Amino acid sequence: MTHNIVLVGFLSSLGAGLLTGLGALGVFLIRKLSTRLEDGLLSFAAGIMLAASFFSLLLPALQIGEKYFENKNSIAGTVIFGLLFGVGTLFCIHKYAPHEHFISGKEGPDSKALSRIWLFVIAITLHNFPEGMAVGVGFAGDDLAGGISLATGIGIQNIPEGLAVAVSLLSIKYSKWKSFWIAFLTGLVEPIGGLLGSLAVSMAGPIMPWTMGFAAGAMLFIIVGEIIPETHKRGFHDLSALTLIFGFVFMMYLDTIFS
Repeated sequence: MTHNIVLVGFLSSLGAGLLTGLGALGVFLIRKLSTRLEDGLLSFAAGIMLAASFFSLLLPALQIGEKYFENKNSIAGTVIFGLLFGVGTLFCIHKYAPHEHFISGKEGPDSKALSRIWLFVIAITLHNFPEGMAVGVGFAGDDLAGGISLATGIGIQNIPEGLAVAVSLLSIKYSKWKSFWIAFLTGLVEPIGGLLGSLAVSMAGPIMPWTMGFAAGAMLFIIVGEIIPETHKRGFHDLSALTLIFGFVFMMYLDTIFS
């Protein structure tokens, strides 16, 4: 049973990660994304991640916690601790790892020592690893339907993300093929996160609420600390807000029909 959980978590996160490559194929059709479309796509992806954090991670974490803890304070405290630890981990990585945003440019120490190509790779890796971990953790729980909706939602939001990465690389003079392959490879970080997440949970069931909280916290920091500020820098506030809400509703719908 444990092996099945790990395998399903790995394969599901791999499938979600491969959809990054599907989105990156658009680089052969689109030479440049308009700033309006780029902000809209990224905000839509953020909405999906936001809903996934709540409906596929935090709420199931609280429900699963009832199996291992009798005290409601212990249940809430475990999930909250995991969430805050996930936020803190991503905050430290964001602060101390050099990386590059789509819009605001380089951030982190010693960013001049790295070429822009690796700064992009680092940035997308920071996004994809916790997403993959979330899928792995989701499938390691008892709610198979929730795991399916989570993997589907994250996979769908990977499509515009892959396109945005590939087109951004093309805009700084990388070839179409190189832009495609780099965007595609960043998606392969997700199955690594999925494998680690499903392994951790399958080996120690009682840590599942904490692990799901951690994955949700990491995703929430990416949304609040990275994507939302990025998509509001160029003046498309209404568009960014509406597409984020649309992404949230879309993921909520997916979670409902799969449940």
